[in-house]
Amino acid sequence: MSAKIISGVEIAKAIREELTVVVTELKDKHNVVPGLVTILVGENPASVSYVTAKSKTAKALGIYSEQVDLPADTSEEKLLALIDQYNNDEKINGILVQLPLPKHINEAKVLYAIDPNKDVDGFHPVNVGKMVLGEQCFLPCTPHGILEMLERSGVETSGKEVVVLGRSNIVGKPIANLMLQKRPSGNATVTLCHTRTKDTDFHTRRADIIIAAVGVPNLVKANQVKDGVVIIDVGVNRIGMSESGKAILAGDVDFNEVKEKASFITPVPGGVGPMTITMLMKNTVQAAKQAAGLI
Repeated sequence: MSAKIISGVEIAKAIREELTVVVTELKDKHNVVPGLVTILVGENPASVSYVTAKSKTAKALGIYSEQVDLPADTSEEKLLALIDQYNNDEKINGILVQLPLPKHINEAKVLYAIDPNKDVDGFHPVNVGKMVLGEQCFLPCTPHGILEMLERSGVETSGKEVVVLGRSNIVGKPIANLMLQKRPSGNATVTLCHTRTKDTDFHTRRADIIIAAVGVPNLVKANQVKDGVVIIDVGVNRIGMSESGKAILAGDVDFNEVKEKASFITPVPGGVGPMTITMLMKNTVQAAKQAAGLI
């Protein structure tokens, strides 16, 4: 048996096509143009790449986009003042501050300064709290993307044993919470494993679905999973460089081994990654509709 590939590229494309229709309708029927600002402090190569991709995607969907590039020595006060400016800018529905920030800036203070109604990353405590309670809010983009991948691939989650590897605030904790809720791609029994879990293999071998988000290349091997498992691999690990100078990437799951036992599996690259930016765009459109009183 060889697993069916869950292509984040294809699913993200389908969602973007749906969003394009919604954005056009908002403009034509309601004179509403969703707006997103991305703020980058410093010149971290990965961050530059991410922010550029986000701005490019927004423009392709018809979303108004601004990109602000600030030097690495920008003060915390200046950054907070800029966020306050965009909090009060009616053209902007979503504010994204690219992480990580330089060490002299308090990330939590910056994220908390963003108006919760414009927090399209879903990191503000107000949105985190609403997520935990199952209320309408901006869901964090990567976990939201995972839910869409499972649902659109026809993976049954209700009553299934789900094991999440990793307890980060960005992926592990929110996806564990979301999958135990009464919702599409939810109603699961969830176990969250981390660095202090005594016998991780015990949990992964009984899992119907494994979501790996630990940042360790090829950590999960075939002997750690059961036949027919569904694998969602969030890991993006650089393990080398090709002769052409392109990064060689690996996930947290040993793809070549595990795909022979799994029923579904996401590749790296081309799996969860493309979904994150797409869900950011979906949140931005949601923010615009909320601001216009349409939802």
